[in-house]
Amino acid sequence: MILPIKVGILTASDRCAAGKRIDESGNILKALAEQLPAEVVAHRIVSDDKERIKSALLQMVDLLQCHLVLTTGGTGLGPRDNTPEATREVIEKEIPGISEAIREGGKKKTRFSVLSRGIAGVRNKTLIINFPGSPDAVRDALEILKPVLSHALELVDGDVSDCQDIREEESKVHSHATHHSRPLHS
Repeated sequence: MILPIKVGILTASDRCAAGKRIDESGNILKALAEQLPAEVVAHRIVSDDKERIKSALLQMVDLLQCHLVLTTGGTGLGPRDNTPEATREVIEKEIPGISEAIREGGKKKTRFSVLSRGIAGVRNKTLIINFPGSPDAVRDALEILKPVLSHALELVDGDVSDCQDIREEESKVHSHATHHSRPLHS
């Protein structure tokens, strides 16, 4: 994976798109992405319209060739929440574990995290992840994903050279722990 990672941020919000609300969650994603290290090459705000969301995703993936696209908003149960549907039409492979981890981690803070319908997936060599619209949920979700994000991006990019090393290291740790947990006999 070439560093810095090229990131696109997409906020789906009728109010933010109309200038009636500040894009707090998108700005949080941008600040946190820049710590990865990553270069945010696009930060767009669109209304909660499936075709606008889909168009913005395609631009970030196909034209800008972002490695990672992070969306916020539009993942709830409201009639105008369309981000998962737009994302599903763009991706080639879905990664349910990412969205499950976000929801599961969010349950530690609020029971309402189970109402988020965000998904994650891959198009070409781009990882797309839907985050909830709440600023706190965005912070929590990115913290949950940080430990696996770089490895996920390597896999999406097709760089599997480190995978064997990681499996061998995990095997050594497991073997070492098993060896030391055996009871000692005199």
